[in-house]
Amino acid sequence: MSAQNPYRYVLFLDRDGTLNEEVNYLSDPANLRLLPGVPEAIRCFNAAGWAVVVVTNQSGIGRGYFTAEDVAAVNAALMAALEAQGAHVDAIYVCPHHPDAQCACRKPKPVLFQQALADLRLEHAPCVAVGDKMSDLEPGRALGCRTILVQTGYGAALAAHPETLPFMPDAILPDLAAVAVYLLGMSTD
Repeated sequence: MSAQNPYRYVLFLDRDGTLNEEVNYLSDPANLRLLPGVPEAIRCFNAAGWAVVVVTNQSGIGRGYFTAEDVAAVNAALMAALEAQGAHVDAIYVCPHHPDAQCACRKPKPVLFQQALADLRLEHAPCVAVGDKMSDLEPGRALGCRTILVQTGYGAALAAHPETLPFMPDAILPDLAAVAVYLLGMSTD
């Protein structure tokens, strides 16, 4: 008999521009700055029993700008910053490839989302994909997830011209705190 997974829902989050300030090719943990309200919002999802998964493209590895170890250090700093404020993510998945590599794991392909669902034994759980780029949402859309574009990072420019989007997200919201209110009815104040 297999153990029951305690989570009912899965929240897929992009990293750069969604959780932390967009810094082109972030490779130094000292430059990691969480966006306002992020720890509080994630804490709300944790309290509501959601699995929280970060999926991030890190083409700087494939481009030779930094190493996989540099990305791991930034991810560790992210986890530590969240944990210091009582929040946690269940897993982080990274595509390290150059966009021209034609890999199977780079967003907008859904492979890392599928891998996370399998690893967490949540293949049939309802899910939501949140990000500041359409490529963050496309994997979720392919898997039948709800999609939310946040207006942090690159999202504000996209939200200003929704007629140019390849598809309309289920919601366009200011930031992750607004996502928590929208999905959970929980204020992050």
